[in-house]
Amino acid sequence: MAAAPLSTGQCTVLYFAGASSYTGKESEAFPAPMPIGQLFAALESRYPGIRARVLDSCLVTVNLDYVDVPKTDDDGVVIQAADEVAIIPPICRLTF
Repeated sequence: MAAAPLSTGQCTVLYFAGASSYTGKESEAFPAPMPIGQLFAALESRYPGIRARVLDSCLVTVNLDYVDVPKTDDDGVVIQAADEVAIIPPICRLTF
């Protein structure tokens, strides 16, 4: 999945599985730099309910490195311009 080219001062957020279904998008750009907690707050503002339904149980990578999900809006790793953030919800495995 290729993301659209970025302009200066933006990062790309990639949505996978349920995150893509929730947002209706595969990716989008956000301003950078910002702490990942602020990104989560921006996502909640844009997509009400996404924090409880997706973000609180997802894995997050920044440039393919897993990062901790922030506890507050000013917490977490600082996303820089041109960074790529992936939101990866858990995948349920059915057993029979």
